Amino acid sequence: MYVPRSFEETRAEALHGLIRAYPFATVVARSAAGLDANHLPLELVDGSLHGHVARGNELARLDGAEVLAIFRGAQGYVSPNWYPSKHETGHEVPTWNYAVAHVHGHLKVVEDAAWLRALLDRLTGRHEASEPQPWRVDDAPADHVEKLLRAIVGIEIAVERIEGKFKLSQNHPERNRLGVIAGLRRRGGDGDAALAGWMAERETPAP
Repeated sequence: MYVPRSFEETRAEALHGLIRAYPFATVVARSAAGLDANHLPLELVDGSLHGHVARGNELARLDGAEVLAIFRGAQGYVSPNWYPSKHETGHEVPTWNYAVAHVHGHLKVVEDAAWLRALLDRLTGRHEASEPQPWRVDDAPADHVEKLLRAIVGIEIAVERIEGKFKLSQNHPERNRLGVIAGLRRRGGDGDAALAGWMAERETPAP
């Protein structure tokens, strides 16, 4: 990934925060047919990514393979009209702001039913937490759960390296950055508020 120095993010807390906030990843691996990409939610647990796939998925046959998991956070188009400097010089051009984390590691296929069940309990517990009556795995008939568990395998990716690129107008002066935040909030499109929030956090001085 091309990462200019001004956009490089190396802080573990920031990278882990993106992964937890945007857990739906693209997992890229090389199979017999070439590069293979799959899209699935992953959970960060003690330095590893945990998830599951159907037994028919190519990933279930790639134990030990080198993989890349891509997590994409907030993103959005930036109009040059949002920069105060554009109205003075006319030199600014459109761009796209975004935050991504690339996790490199090797894949381990997990067949352990107890491991899988614990993973499903954690995932549903997390993603159902905002529901008035959260659904639990135990809500499904036990024989149905057992059948589904036999149809999937777990995957574990030990995190060997993380690359972070948070392109949030750091290469612009403060007034332009604040102009982008205001523009995003005014536009109010899908994801604009989240992107403005990520930028605003970086405008707040650390205590």
